[in-house]
Amino acid sequence: MREVTLPLIVDDRGALQVSAADVSKLLRTVGARWVHLVEAGQEGLDEDTVAALTIELAKLADRIDVACIAHSSGQS
Repeated sequence: MREVTLPLIVDDRGALQVSAADVSKLLRTVGARWVHLVEAGQEGLDEDTVAALTIELAKLADRIDVACIAHSSGQS
């Protein structure tokens, strides 16, 4: 099942507040930061859990990117 709603975050007037590209970048940045913390030896972080969560964040970012490409090319 594929469900896409764009734009991602709008105000009460319908104006775009956060672009999908920014959300996608944020998800990837969070994952990269977690990996960096694990590599730096941050206590309390399980390497396998961080890896799994980072992968899931990247997958979500990929889905957002693909949906935006499809939307902008008229394939929604």
